[in-house]
Amino acid sequence: MSSETTQQESQTSPLKQTGWPMFYCPISQTNDAGEVARIRKECKKESFWYRALPLSLGSMLVTQGLVSKGIFSASPRFGALPKMAIAGVLGFAIGKMSYVGECKKKFQKIGIVPCRPQQKRHCHHTCKECEAKRRSNEKEGSVPAAS
Repeated sequence: MSSETTQQESQTSPLKQTGWPMFYCPISQTNDAGEVARIRKECKKESFWYRALPLSLGSMLVTQGLVSKGIFSASPRFGALPKMAIAGVLGFAIGKMSYVGECKKKFQKIGIVPCRPQQKRHCHHTCKECEAKRRSNEKEGSVPAAS
């Protein structure tokens, strides 16, 4: 009896299970979650150390130099601190964003294609039944309805 319930639970549709993403595709979900997590962690670490931190510190250093030369005026109350803080935050954000391309390449190596705004965010795989239905509609000359 317990083996029957386990088989039924394992055959439950992913859409009926809680915690599944809205656009689930069982064919494209072939990647190991551990590997994806490892790449995400690696991207966060590398983007911080190789892009965000150097750009943040560099922009703060340049800003301090510009304030000390008189090109930027220092605040009478806080000095160069606000301008340096803004430069640091902007450098950090630009550094993080500049590493996105490298992370996309890493995910593409394991077979994950990134979503772009021009792409529809649904499964591009079709089941055999849907494919047969589409072919029969094409033979009849009717245009299939968008789903």
